[in-house]
Amino acid sequence: MTITDYLMNIGLIALVVLQIRGHKVTRARLLFPLVATVFVAAQFLHAIPTAGNDLVLIVGLACVGAALGAGAGLVTAVRLDGASAFAKAGLVAAVLWVVGIGARMGFALWMGHGGQAAVVRFSVLNHITSGSAWGAAFVLMAMAEVASRTGVLYLKARRSGAAIERGGLLRPPVPA
Repeated sequence: MTITDYLMNIGLIALVVLQIRGHKVTRARLLFPLVATVFVAAQFLHAIPTAGNDLVLIVGLACVGAALGAGAGLVTAVRLDGASAFAKAGLVAAVLWVVGIGARMGFALWMGHGGQAAVVRFSVLNHITSGSAWGAAFVLMAMAEVASRTGVLYLKARRSGAAIERGGLLRPPVPA
């Protein structure tokens, strides 16, 4: 793993800390994780391999990411605070979020420290044609995790009857 990989994962974990503190749901707080994830993904994802069972791997891990993100969103409490929605993640949401990040980091570390032969064997047996399929799968897993969590929080905020205000990325959290 490179320094960029570590920084990206540390940034994603930092998002969990901010979510545990709680925050007002604003357009900026909904859009920032999506924009940041798309930007980072664009740095890593240049093609989506479709040969063999590459798409099965990619779609499978994207579905895992979507499930983890949706689960984190579903267990994040969203309540009405005046005319605004206030979201606060708990332990289960944090665990789901870190499981996704940890799986990607763990896989990358394992690959760099002796796991490559096992992944090659698995790939050959399951008709996964290249390492780029694994990369695409993990990038799309991260994107799906962020997108599904954000989508669930948006829906929960709208369902609460709250207005989703503009701005608010750097404002301190509203006291719980």
